[in-house]
Amino acid sequence: QLHLMESGGGSVQPGGSLPLSCAASGVQRYIVCMGWFRKVPGKEREGVAMVYFSSDAAFYADSVKDRFTISQEYRKNIVHLQMNSLSPEDKAMYYCADEASRYRCAETQSMLEGGTRVGPDQLEGWGQGTQVTVSS
Repeated sequence: QLHLMESGGGSVQPGGSLPLSCAASGVQRYIVCMGWFRKVPGKEREGVAMVYFSSDAAFYADSVKDRFTISQEYRKNIVHLQMNSLSPEDKAMYYCADEASRYRCAETQSMLEGGTRVGPDQLEGWGQGTQVTVSS
C-alpha cells in the first residue's frame, strides 16, 4: 500500500524559509504527478503546487507563485517544496499527495494555470501532513 510521509515543517518568522519533503514508499503504481496541499482551520484543503514525475514541469497556485518551488526526485519517489518569503497567511498543515491518472494531473495543471482553486479531491493519495507556523 502506498504510504506518503511529509517532513520539514516547523516555525519560522515572516519573511523566512522552510523546506518540506515528502517520500512515497510501498509504491505499486506509476506516479504521474505529485502535489502539495495545505489546510487552515475552518477552510477546505487546497492545492498549492504540482510537479510531473516524468519531467520538472511544475505549476503553482497564484498565492504561492514566485515564492514556493516544487521539485521531484522520481527515482526516489520524493517531492520537495521550498517555501520562501513566508507570511502568516502561509501558516497551515501541509500535505503531499500523489496521482496515477494522467487525466487528473492534467486537470490539476489546468486549474493551477487558470487560477482555479484546487480542491482536496483532485489528487489521490495523502500523507499525514506537517505543520508550518509563521509568526513573529
